[in-house]
Amino acid sequence: MPKLPVLSGSETCKILQKFGWRIARQKGSHIIMVKEGELITLSIPNHKEVAKGTLSSLIKSANLTISEFIEKL
Repeated sequence: MPKLPVLSGSETCKILQKFGWRIARQKGSHIIMVKEGELITLSIPNHKEVAKGTLSSLIKSANLTISEFIEKL
């Protein structure tokens, strides 16, 4: 499995937007993203560094593999 990069919340959002996710709103320090046809929403912490476990969970929730995610860097 490829190693997860260290990304900020805004960098994570930019990559997810390449997969069709869009920013719906921001509440406090969390950015809420939605995608047409998906029932779930993603809550990305808008921090300087997103924890690796959180990033991994976001990737899995977006129905992506780590390899697919890293390719869009």
